[in-house]
Amino acid sequence: QVQLVESGGGLVQAGGSLRLSCAASGRTFSSYAMGWFRQAPGKEREFVAAINWRGDSTYYADSVKGRFTISRDNAKKMVHLQMNSLKPEGTAVYYCAARPGQVAVTSQTLYSYWGQGTQVTVSS
Repeated sequence: QVQLVESGGGLVQAGGSLRLSCAASGRTFSSYAMGWFRQAPGKEREFVAAINWRGDSTYYADSVKGRFTISRDNAKKMVHLQMNSLKPEGTAVYYCAARPGQVAVTSQTLYSYWGQGTQVTVSS
C-alpha cells in the first residue's frame, strides 16, 4: 500500500511557476507508475501528467504539454510536477496518484492510491 502527500501549491500570477511535490510511503514505490491530476471548481477531475516506474516514459495532457514536467526520484520516493507559464485556467486542486505496475497511463480509474490534494491558484 502507498500513502501520498502533496505539497507546493499556492497562489501565483499568470506566467509564473510552481513546483508540486508528492511524498510517498511504502517499500515498493519504484514498482508504481505515478500520475498528477487536477480538479477545477465545478469541473470533473482531469489528467495532467504521468510517469512510468523508471521515469523514462512520460505523458502529458495537451493543455500542459511544453509547460509542465513530471519527474520522480525513486530513492527519495518523490514525484514532482514542475509547472511553468501557468495560466488562470490552471487553478485547481492538484492530486498525486499511484498505480501498481510499471506502465504510465492517463486514465484515473486505473490509479489505486490518491493524495489529499494541494490547491493551486493562478491569478490573472
